[in-house]
Amino acid sequence: MTDAMPVGDRKPLAPPVDETGPLGWARKNLFSSWGNGITTVVLIAFVVWVLSWFLEWALFTANFTASTGAECRGGGACWALIREKFRYIFFGSFPYEQHWRPLFAVITMLAMLVLSADRRMWNWRLLVIWGVGSFVTFLLMFGQIHIPLSLILFVALAGGGIGLSLRSALAAPSERMAYYALVAIGAVGLVLRIVGVLPAWSIVIAPLSYVETSLWGGLPVTLILATYGLAFAFPYGVLLALGRRSNLPLIKGLCVGFIELIRGVPLISLLIMASVMLPLFLPSGTTIDKFLRAQVAVILFAGAYIAEVIRGGLQSLPKGQFEAADAMGLNYPQKTLLIILPQALRVVIPPLINTFIGFFKDTSLVLIIGIFDFLNTANQALVDPNWAGFPGEVYLFAAFVYFIFCFSMSRYSKYLEFELNKGTRR
Repeated sequence: MTDAMPVGDRKPLAPPVDETGPLGWARKNLFSSWGNGITTVVLIAFVVWVLSWFLEWALFTANFTASTGAECRGGGACWALIREKFRYIFFGSFPYEQHWRPLFAVITMLAMLVLSADRRMWNWRLLVIWGVGSFVTFLLMFGQIHIPLSLILFVALAGGGIGLSLRSALAAPSERMAYYALVAIGAVGLVLRIVGVLPAWSIVIAPLSYVETSLWGGLPVTLILATYGLAFAFPYGVLLALGRRSNLPLIKGLCVGFIELIRGVPLISLLIMASVMLPLFLPSGTTIDKFLRAQVAVILFAGAYIAEVIRGGLQSLPKGQFEAADAMGLNYPQKTLLIILPQALRVVIPPLINTFIGFFKDTSLVLIIGIFDFLNTANQALVDPNWAGFPGEVYLFAAFVYFIFCFSMSRYSKYLEFELNKGTRR
């Protein structure tokens, strides 16, 4: 009988070398058969050829220092065009000596968005961030801000009403009295303002020279339209989604009709209506800024699409969640904001971010009403006859900037989905 090694002393065999590591992965996925091997080699050769050509054109033979387009011809890419026109591409027709204002406005908006992405800020700090950030952004862009008394009273009324609906059962008596005071001041003040008892007071803040919106352009326009369009469209879309699932026939019918009407027409038609048709229905002498009209059209269009995305999340929740919230004695606002919406929004994070990315790119459609966003100012840079004939460089640069923003949103969506679904993974 041969000696046998005890079972406990046996060493486990290492996995085959050709099935682990990069070589094993390549053998399994890229060279698993003769056909796959030939296809892999051909595609790798094609990618290497395209990449070498692109690097030769974009880097090795590119011109970065030319003073006119004529000096760029006959060589590689003419990145000197971007160097010469980058201020117009980013800031449009904004006064040249005041370009620091839209620059800091863009930095403020980016900082505001980055801070909003931090989950630790999802509390009262978020209101402060957006309030201060929005004030600084528009003060830099306009140079002067007029805050009417009616807006202050409306904010007081809305803040008090929201506080009562959410905190009435949990707040201390002093906190409830503060909410009641805000509602009373806002409601009475608005009534007195409407009947003409209160004059049209406004707080004027004018540290800089005024720049009208017709001179805005470039990246600030894209960010403002997308950021504030989606920021206002999101709560408005939530209300539409809740209204569409309401048991009240009138509310449900109005929401369904509005959503289907807005989603049934292209965004360009809404922009044209806001720019051309809306002034026809206004009283004589009344005008609304063209940029504001475009912003409202974007909000209406985005809200209808967001409503359908959120409605899908609401329909995915089991009925037991609604029944459990009712059993806890929560009223409708508390049940919706604390139990239902958090679960529904967690489910629809991917399609919701996809909608955000789509509307960020759709801001380029405002060209139809004479507003120049980032893509359109980049296109206008080619109008200069000294730099005509280099559209590839301009569109590649614009595509790179759009890719940075869209890819960042996509990665944040993946991170947020991972973080918010930790409790449901097995």
